[in-house]
Amino acid sequence: MAKQIFDYANGAELKLPVLVKGAEVRVAKNGKKFIAFTFQDPSGHITAKFWDASEDDIAQYQPGVVVLLSGKRELYQGKPQLKIYTLRLATQEEGNDPANFVEHAPESQADMGEELNDFIFQITNANWNRIVRRLLADHKQQFLTYPAAKSNHHAFAGGLAFHTLSILRLAKSVAGQYSQVNKSLLYAGAILHDLGKTMELTGPVSTEYTMEGNMIGHIVLVDEAIVEAAQSLKIDIHAEDMIMLRHMILSHHGLLEYGSPVRPELLEAQILHDLDELDASINMLSTAYQHVDPGTFTERLFGMDNRRFYRPTNGQTYPDPSAER
Repeated sequence: MAKQIFDYANGAELKLPVLVKGAEVRVAKNGKKFIAFTFQDPSGHITAKFWDASEDDIAQYQPGVVVLLSGKRELYQGKPQLKIYTLRLATQEEGNDPANFVEHAPESQADMGEELNDFIFQITNANWNRIVRRLLADHKQQFLTYPAAKSNHHAFAGGLAFHTLSILRLAKSVAGQYSQVNKSLLYAGAILHDLGKTMELTGPVSTEYTMEGNMIGHIVLVDEAIVEAAQSLKIDIHAEDMIMLRHMILSHHGLLEYGSPVRPELLEAQILHDLDELDASINMLSTAYQHVDPGTFTERLFGMDNRRFYRPTNGQTYPDPSAER
C-alpha cells in the first residue's frame, strides 16, 4: 500500500499525490502572494505554504484538485506542516480522483442508515416522527455522506451521520439511566440537530461553506426546514411539542456566543448540548492523538480553547476515528 501523509515522520522527505482540501490566497510581508494550502489524503490533513505564487498557480491549484507534492514534513510551533519543494497537477496514472483522497467514517452508509432507522422507530411522538422522516427523506444521501464540519470534529465523509449516531448511542445510555428523560424528544433532537449541515456545507470533497451556510448557518436552516415540513404535513407549528422540538435545535450550541439563538431550557435540550460537546471533544482528541507520539503534547486545538493535550506513555491506543472498523 502506498505511503500517505501521516506515514512519514517529522523531518522525512516525501513525494506523493494529495488532495487540495483548501487553498487560501494571502499576501506576504514582501507584498507577494502565497497560497496557504491544506492537503489531505485518507490518513488526515496537513497545512503548507506555497510562496511567491503566480496567477497561474492560483488559478490551477484550487480546492478539489489532486497534486503531486514533493517536500518535507516538519514541525512549526509544535504543529505538523509540509515544506513544499515542487508541486504540479497529478496525472491519471499517479491517481487524480479526488474521492480516493477523502477520509471516511469508520462505518458504512448502509449500517449507519439501518441503525438510524432503529432509533427513528423509537420516536413515539407522531409529530416528531413524521418531521424526522420527512427531513431525512429530503436529505438522506447528503446526511449519510457529508462531514459534520469543515474542520475540527468529524470532518470526514460520513462524519455527519457518524456523529449523529454517536450522540444517539450516548442518548440511549442516558435515557436508560434517567427515567425522567423524554427519550423520543432526545432522539428526535439528536437526529435533526446538525441536519442543517447538509445545506451549510458543500460536501465531503474539499468542504467549504455555502452562501447559506456563511450567511444563515445550519441552526437556522434546519429550523426553517422543520417549519416548512410541519406546514406541508399539516402539523400545528405552534403546538407545545413542536415548540419543544424546535427548541432542541435552536439551543444545541449552548451559548449565544456559540451561535445558539437561545440557551437550553429543557432537560433534553441540555442533555443534547452536553452529548454534542462530549462526542465532538472525544473525536477531536482522538484525531490529534493519532498524530503525536506517546509522551508528547498535541498541537493547540482550536476547538478545545487552543489547549494542548498530553498523550500518556501507558500504552493506550487511540483508534483513528475515520479508520474502517
